[in-house]
Amino acid sequence: MLPRWLHCGLILPIAAFALASSPAAHAFDRVTLRNGFSYDCAHREPLADGRVRLYLHSGQDSSYIDLPESEIESVATLPDPPPAPAKTPTIAKADVRDLLSQAGDQHDIDVELLASVVHAESDGRANAVSRTGAQGLMQLMPGTARNLGVKDSFQPDQNIDGGTAYLDALLTRYHDNLALALAAYNAGPAAVDKYHGIPPYRETRAYVARVMTEFKHRKLQMARQPSVQTASAAAQR
Repeated sequence: MLPRWLHCGLILPIAAFALASSPAAHAFDRVTLRNGFSYDCAHREPLADGRVRLYLHSGQDSSYIDLPESEIESVATLPDPPPAPAKTPTIAKADVRDLLSQAGDQHDIDVELLASVVHAESDGRANAVSRTGAQGLMQLMPGTARNLGVKDSFQPDQNIDGGTAYLDALLTRYHDNLALALAAYNAGPAAVDKYHGIPPYRETRAYVARVMTEFKHRKLQMARQPSVQTASAAAQR
């Protein structure tokens, strides 16, 4: 049986997105709104009309949100990302594949999609830590990990189980729209809901394009394998 979202996994127009480089490490602020939503921003800039511009990334990235100052409940400086553990777990690619396959079977998500997310998030590094503190193979934020019951995000099995469960929940939330689920995985559901679609953040659009391109490439490779094996078997007769 095909995974429930496969029909939408390969048809998004990839050319609509532009690639972006990864921003440098930077201290971030968490801006919490009165409605409960929050944004992590590299810096803030007051505007003349009573709004505040939140720059979501450091460097020259132009991604920002303009909000009325009256909507802001609080601002807190985020702590520096925790360092990777001194003894980081090592895991072979084959073992990662087995864990992804098990998690995919449990949540009815294609293993190639999960592998594409891992590649984009951490490049397969179990000890990866982002500038905002996301951890492990599928880059779980500490708060998200706690909500998912993950005790140690640097343990590959726990990280993959939690990340897959989170992606499954996002696919359910966005009615199996893979592009929106991936955008929410990267930028948070609040940003997707605010813009009623993929947010106009260069990093998020690049992320969605990168994962879906990788996923399409992997599926095409898998589709070619049976024909190659058949041709090889025929040549041996």
